[in-house]
Amino acid sequence: MRGLMMDTPLTIGSIARHVELYHGEREIVSVTADAPPVRTCWRDCMRRARRVANAMQTLGAKPGDTVATLAWNDHRHLEIYYGLSGAGYVCHTINPRLFAEQIVFIVNHAADRWIFIDSMFVPLIEKLKGQLDGVEGFIVMTDEAHMPDSSLDGLLCYETLLADASAELDWPEFDENTAAALCYTSGTTGDPKGVLYSHRSTVLHAYASVAPDALDLRSRDNVLPVVPLFHVNAWGIPYSAAMVGAKLVLPGPKMGDGKTLCHLIRSEEVSIALGVPTVWSALLQYCDDAAQTLDRLERTVIGGAAVPRSMVQAFRDRHDVVVIQGWGMTEMSPLGTVNTLKAGLEGLSPDDKLDLATKAGRAMFGCELRIVDDEGRELPRDGVAFGALQVRGPWVCNDYYKLEGSAGTHTHDGWFETGDVATIDPEGYVAITDRTKDVIKSGGEWISSIELENTAVGHESVAEAAVIGVPHPKWSERPLLIVVPAPGAEPDKSELLAWFDGKVASWWIPNDVAFVDELPHTATGKIKKIELRRQFADYAFPHE
Repeated sequence: MRGLMMDTPLTIGSIARHVELYHGEREIVSVTADAPPVRTCWRDCMRRARRVANAMQTLGAKPGDTVATLAWNDHRHLEIYYGLSGAGYVCHTINPRLFAEQIVFIVNHAADRWIFIDSMFVPLIEKLKGQLDGVEGFIVMTDEAHMPDSSLDGLLCYETLLADASAELDWPEFDENTAAALCYTSGTTGDPKGVLYSHRSTVLHAYASVAPDALDLRSRDNVLPVVPLFHVNAWGIPYSAAMVGAKLVLPGPKMGDGKTLCHLIRSEEVSIALGVPTVWSALLQYCDDAAQTLDRLERTVIGGAAVPRSMVQAFRDRHDVVVIQGWGMTEMSPLGTVNTLKAGLEGLSPDDKLDLATKAGRAMFGCELRIVDDEGRELPRDGVAFGALQVRGPWVCNDYYKLEGSAGTHTHDGWFETGDVATIDPEGYVAITDRTKDVIKSGGEWISSIELENTAVGHESVAEAAVIGVPHPKWSERPLLIVVPAPGAEPDKSELLAWFDGKVASWWIPNDVAFVDELPHTATGKIKKIELRRQFADYAFPHE
């Protein structure tokens, strides 16, 4: 027997209708490259999004066509999000920090027909234009007064395109499993892989993320997504913020500027901000140097890399801000776990709460987790057993775009292999201890490079740290600590190694320290361990 309920499809267009009808007046503040901060609202955003949809139809786009963006976090990019996906096109966000050859690969692999580009990326596209096989035109996200001189044929102006398009459109209804958006992994090994999100997966992910024990988004929140719109759909914020009618503050090209972020948080009374640890390091440093506090900020969501205990403590003690760590992947839309305090743990000491906050958090309903051993047997959730972390759920990919199962990332029973090594404690909190390819195996035991890195950056002389395994004649591998010193600091090796005493198991302590001017990073800001292993391929530990 089937239930007698309406089968209304879950679509991005339904979010657009809702926010315009019930929260249309809520503000969207946008930093742009071509003008002072732009103040608009959700009603105007959706009106212009309909113009985007109609303009694409005029250009000859058909439902299912893939249209790319190469842009920062601003109001125009948000309009394109809804204008494309809401009308049945696939919104393909491209990370401009990728290598040129990676951009060429994913544009051609995705078969993009048009690309919306921020004016500052026009020179990049000019260099690549002869290699972009199926692209029919480029739309510069600016007005006529700021259109750049360019050698690109058929360059269109965004504002002119919208001015000539109708704002009349009823968001169409279609199967909720229709493709809505496309994001590619950063491709640190091999070619980037495409993750094709559906309308259903996107809406379900947004539903889950606004819950009180997740991001706790509310209509009275002022939200600053510093995580880029080109990175896993800004963790779903364009949809979840619209779903509840929150104010959006978009930092444009100033995402990594501590001064700008501080000003936006204070002037726009931001209550929740989201970004990766490197962004918050810059913000915290600016606040310390300028003697500023983040008075209105209530909570910050941090993901993309492990959050050091010292960062959680700095936000708490200097700014009275609660850090919510999240974990996920491009393949997971991205949220899988969120770290909020579970009932019964309120009595923990402040130090114990800090320790808990450094974990990846608990699984959101809709994302199942398990850890398994090398034979695929599920391991106990005792907080001790390390295992390969696997996930499944309605917003987890079941395959990569155009790879048809050849990536080998899914088990026979339908779980996705995340590539992370983790523990799960009895309360359900997940601790990511390493990537499977980065874990250090010493004397038959595993050492967490992530925990060593987080401990190292707690030292005042360390700006950034990475740990890799180096071959050892007795123990197979031992950890090498690689450090970028803090500005003006001259850390001593023995002092840094002594810093680990009492903070990690004694046999985990690195055997040596190497100092470098900078660490290599991926396009999404993660440390490129594979490059570090190349750099230190000939390294040998000092004689012991």
